Amino acid sequence: MTDLVEVWIVCVDVATEDAARCWEVLDGGERARAEGFRHDRDRRRFAVAHGALRILAGRVLAARPAELRWRPGPYGKPELARPWSGLHTSLSHSGDLIATAISTARPVGVDIQQLTPSADAIALSARYFPADEATFVADGADDGERAERFTALWARKEAVVKAAGTRLWPNLITAVRDGPVVSCVQPPSAHRVVDVVAPPGYRAAVALTGVAPFELRAFDWPSQELTAPAMAG
Repeated sequence: MTDLVEVWIVCVDVATEDAARCWEVLDGGERARAEGFRHDRDRRRFAVAHGALRILAGRVLAARPAELRWRPGPYGKPELARPWSGLHTSLSHSGDLIATAISTARPVGVDIQQLTPSADAIALSARYFPADEATFVADGADDGERAERFTALWARKEAVVKAAGTRLWPNLITAVRDGPVVSCVQPPSAHRVVDVVAPPGYRAAVALTGVAPFELRAFDWPSQELTAPAMAG
């Protein structure tokens, strides 16, 4: 059976009742972190992101979202604690959007990035990416195309790193452009990564550990929460 991963795209500006749902399911530590943000926008982004992840993971596990607990992995990636540790989750946010990913079989990483046209894409890719990827970025027709290429590659790298549960900076050299199977540099490990269709102005990707193919299902939250097929936990 092919492994399944769900990716949910969430807008920070959800309806008031949905934002309230997200706040209600946070634990004490998450509420404290949210309240520590100086700006309302940052506080809302954190609460919606973590609350939506709890609601969606609870949906799969048939568990109360507020009861779920995560613990930090070796490099700080949150992992669900027992008795829910068979489910794998990942979270990312950029600009006005949030991406959550859920996998029932293998560690997962998701990343979403807002496009920001800038000449810095050439310098950054030359500094951190493999030579062929840096050339690919530099060969874009204009700042917009170069930013699009850079952002798509960055999202794939972040997704792989999150699936591996490791650190980003040593792994920016990881080659992600040429195919779905990617060899992470540190620690050496294989991952399968695919692009996720994202709203205009954004690029996203999701990765699972291992080389085996997986089925990707992408949804919007909360609009498709009740109509999406049930995912077995």
